[in-house]
Amino acid sequence: MPTIKEVLGEGSIRKSNSIDALRREFDTIRTGRPNPAIVENIMVEYYGSLVPMNQLSSISVSEGRTIVIQPWDKQSIQGIEKAINTGELGFNPTNDGNVVRLVVPQLTEDRRKDLVKVVKRKAEEWKVELRNIRRDILEQIRTMVKNKDISEDESKRAQEQLQKITDQYVSQVDAIAAEKESEVMSI
Repeated sequence: MPTIKEVLGEGSIRKSNSIDALRREFDTIRTGRPNPAIVENIMVEYYGSLVPMNQLSSISVSEGRTIVIQPWDKQSIQGIEKAINTGELGFNPTNDGNVVRLVVPQLTEDRRKDLVKVVKRKAEEWKVELRNIRRDILEQIRTMVKNKDISEDESKRAQEQLQKITDQYVSQVDAIAAEKESEVMSI
């Protein structure tokens, strides 16, 4: 039977993993600056199967506004170009036979505002995820009380501690979202 400390520790680990996933998700949202994370998880058809682009090539940023994709197998260039064109990134890839280049255009003010809305929506979704984790942990604590593994007082203390932990993670989500919003709005 797990202890309160173990249950709260498990909740913290799950919440920490959620924060890491949020950061990765925010990396895929385009800002005014080129970022390899925008394209690294685009699925490319390669010899009949779909493979993430970062497993087919090295992706880097050069010359300020250009993302350079250098495939390890030159045969995959057509597939990479096709995947970028069918994606909803709005980039027009060019290739010279060896590398694919994506010039990242400046974002318009309207597009920036739309992206800020996306950031806010995703942040809210992740806050809901954190609250769902809290709910799961609360359920475990209530079950422990019902089974008489812990007392009501221990349960109350654990619930207060759980709420403090959840509040810390929710404020982290807010901070990460605010950072991403300012990144999107900066020119």
